[in-house]
Amino acid sequence: MHPTKLMFAPLFAAALVPTIALAQMGGSPNTPVPAGTYKVESHHTLAAFSINHMGFNDFFGVIPSATGTLTLDPANPAADALDISLPVAAISTTNSVLDGELKDPTWLDAAKYPEIHFTATKVTQTGAHTAHIDGNLTLHGVTRPIALEATFGGAGVNPLSKAFTIGFGATGVIKRSDFGVTKYVPLISDEVKLTITAAFEKQG
Repeated sequence: MHPTKLMFAPLFAAALVPTIALAQMGGSPNTPVPAGTYKVESHHTLAAFSINHMGFNDFFGVIPSATGTLTLDPANPAADALDISLPVAAISTTNSVLDGELKDPTWLDAAKYPEIHFTATKVTQTGAHTAHIDGNLTLHGVTRPIALEATFGGAGVNPLSKAFTIGFGATGVIKRSDFGVTKYVPLISDEVKLTITAAFEKQG
């Protein structure tokens, strides 16, 4: 080895140690998940929706700032409990005009119905890292059953917060007219596609 490389090798090795340690602390789908209660990690949890605009194109929006809990028992998924709330006032399409319309009384009416709420009623494991979730969604003051297809992302110690964290993704489809949100149907599609990414931190 060249003398210069030999001289700097210990420095490179020392610099790699914290990097390797951080990588080992990150999430993995193969990390065992302990049973217990988990709280939504709001900063990295997001519900996105897409809706077709007059047959021309799909447009998208997101609702951040979720709150809620997940009670998890990997040995008995049927006993899992999930309760999530989303603030309607936080809805964002990155367009202030659209945001205002979606929050007004002719659409979601954020003043009268400030929260969207989902409670799981049944969790059925469908694969090593997947599950079918049945639940009740309350939107615009109306509660209807919906189904979500969920995928486990990973688990592990968050290297920044040091909290044991688990993550999931989920997809689903609803009809907004089922919840009394009927403006411009069918010119603007009744069908709303949901994409959810959620992180939870273990409590206790």
